[in-house]
Amino acid sequence: MAAIQRLSTSVVNKIAAGEVIERPASVVKELVENSLDAGARRIDVAIEEGGAQSIRVVDDGCGVPAEELPLALASHATSKITVADDLFRVATLGFRGEALASIAAVSRFRIRSRPRGAEAAAVLETVGGEAAPIEPAAGPVGTTIEVRDLFFNTPVRRKFLRTPSTEAGHVSEAVARLALSRPEVGFALVHNGRQVWDLPPTTLLERIGQLFGSELVGGLLAVEHRDGDLALGGYVANPSHSRPHNRLQYLLLNGRFIRDRSLQHALGEAYRGLLLTGRHPICFLRMDMPPESVDVNVHPTKLEVRFQDGGRVYSHLLAALRTRFLATDLVAVGRLPEGAATPRAAAPLDGPPTGPPTGPSAELVRWAQRELHREQHAAWDEAPPTAAPAESRLEVHRVELPPAARDAPPRPPADAPHRRDAAHGHRPAALQIHNRYLVLETSAGLEIIDQHALHERILYEALRDRVLAGGLETQRLLAPEPVEVSAAEAAAAAEYGDLLRQVGLEVAPFGGETLLVSSYPAMLRRLRPADAVHAVLEPLLSAGRRPQIRDLIDELLHMMACKAAVKYGDPLTDEEIAALLAQRHLAQDHHHCPHGRPTALVFTREQLDRQFKRI
Repeated sequence: MAAIQRLSTSVVNKIAAGEVIERPASVVKELVENSLDAGARRIDVAIEEGGAQSIRVVDDGCGVPAEELPLALASHATSKITVADDLFRVATLGFRGEALASIAAVSRFRIRSRPRGAEAAAVLETVGGEAAPIEPAAGPVGTTIEVRDLFFNTPVRRKFLRTPSTEAGHVSEAVARLALSRPEVGFALVHNGRQVWDLPPTTLLERIGQLFGSELVGGLLAVEHRDGDLALGGYVANPSHSRPHNRLQYLLLNGRFIRDRSLQHALGEAYRGLLLTGRHPICFLRMDMPPESVDVNVHPTKLEVRFQDGGRVYSHLLAALRTRFLATDLVAVGRLPEGAATPRAAAPLDGPPTGPPTGPSAELVRWAQRELHREQHAAWDEAPPTAAPAESRLEVHRVELPPAARDAPPRPPADAPHRRDAAHGHRPAALQIHNRYLVLETSAGLEIIDQHALHERILYEALRDRVLAGGLETQRLLAPEPVEVSAAEAAAAAEYGDLLRQVGLEVAPFGGETLLVSSYPAMLRRLRPADAVHAVLEPLLSAGRRPQIRDLIDELLHMMACKAAVKYGDPLTDEEIAALLAQRHLAQDHHHCPHGRPTALVFTREQLDRQFKRI
């Protein structure tokens, strides 16, 4: 081995640059954070070729005195901390004093700064970290930094840069995060001479609209929650607004954008059962706590933090969001087609329009068919309609009502539709159409309910409550029944035997790949024991990894509720419809099924009036 020796300052700075400066967006982040720490009220960012060719950041902050400019570019020189203990109470965005030195080491760097009260500005230029003499210059109060030819002296790093448009996208995201953390500061971003953003000082909600559009703003819910010295504020999206990715999750801790798996998990738990699988919530949340309660010095890019009491922070976020959701009507609002004309002729809704399309009426009919079928479930939910059993399905599996409600016949809601059955002279609770949806009049307008989704939610919450109370009903067989399973199913049954007993399934090995079933969930009484076993074991095999016990029980309850609920296509009697609607408000999250699908769509009177040209 070669002899041990001290590395040169140039090599040290390039190593640091490899940790801190990943791409042009990293440069922009570090420079803008310095501007914010300097008290800037306006920050302008201009880049060329995605930032690889040039980056220019101009601020109106406090500026740097001429005599301190060389020190500002020295490694680990900073004005933000003085002793080691300061690392555990960091109140600024920057604190290590290595960003400017790292950036200057891998670029052609120029800084011009003028403090308040100074007669003129001063300029310092470096090439690959080698500095030229300081020169006086004209300029306003504040600091201007130009970074050209990034990674010109580290070509290996430069070749890993993506296309200019991709790098520009990363820069835009970096500026967006900082603009959200400080909405009271004005920001501008220009790429190749074209203005991307010009964001005047404003509120957080208006800043969100500036960056992401007014449609998203219309679906946001304000959140405010405080627990001693821990405060949470900002906005989360109604579950009707979600994304297939988590890139619209902005968690700001003391003004710093962070990524934290624990908080992201709390966010997901808050939305559990409100979003479809594969969809992610949207949030713009700011958490404020004493600086000494969090360690921000755990990652080179300062994106990850360590909380002194992570459990408290997790519970605070989860409780704040769930409280907000419980106090909010999350029933989905349907969307009618814009500009649709009043139908000129009737067309059947039971199938495709007869004959060729004829004007707006055919288009409206097609839209109605698409809207009604938009939320249909998976193929196994769409079995052909079968005759209803003699015993009401909703009576068999219904949630227990209070004694007064059990003694009285089901009563339709006060806002039930004003339609009387001509043959029987009574008003049904709702009208079932296509053996799939229930339509009823409300004070707001018209509500369309997915019968399977609503019944599934009611059953799921009843099952969950019974499991938590340890009282889930089982159906014991007079004689244990052997069931042939696959090797994987047999292994899963052996590994999760205790868990299966919690949901009412008792099985024992019977030699080879055969299980002996002695009892199974009463909710699945309409299934053969073999089908019930396969259905309960399916979530265990599809997890792909060892699941958390809570998640696994939840999956099993989802499956059981879905199998037991009335199906998409089952005809319901008036009594069953009334029973279903009477139980709706007993469910905590009745507006969404356990898989996150909406159980109902509301079309307001104003929407309908517009379609019929009455407005």
